[in-house]
Amino acid sequence: MPDSAKSQAITTVGRRKEAVARVRVTTGNGQIIINGKPIAEYFLGSILQKIYSKPLEITKTVGKYSISVKVEGGGRVAQLGAVIHGISRALIKADPSLKVTLKKAGFLTRDPRVKERRKFGHAQKARAMKQSPKR
Repeated sequence: MPDSAKSQAITTVGRRKEAVARVRVTTGNGQIIINGKPIAEYFLGSILQKIYSKPLEITKTVGKYSISVKVEGGGRVAQLGAVIHGISRALIKADPSLKVTLKKAGFLTRDPRVKERRKFGHAQKARAMKQSPKR
């Protein structure tokens, strides 16, 4: 971070499916808080805990920044994807030289896959058709 921006926070938004994460990054001790809880309490399970630290491990910035996140909407996995997207965007704002590394790892790409809408005149699901009465 530049010297003038050391005391200022960097804010970014990450998205996945219906989840939106508002990420705030400041220089600090490496603590990550999500919706007022430590990240290990919010995302339970060893698999999820390995995933959220990937952007920091790849860029070798573990313990360099304190991160505060407000996330809403979607399920836990979609929220995790939104948090990773937001953290990656914030790291680039802090240090533009990290862009190549994060882009190659795929953390900057907004995953466009969302639930398909239900079509009028069909059955309950997006692609299910009503049963034909003919024999």
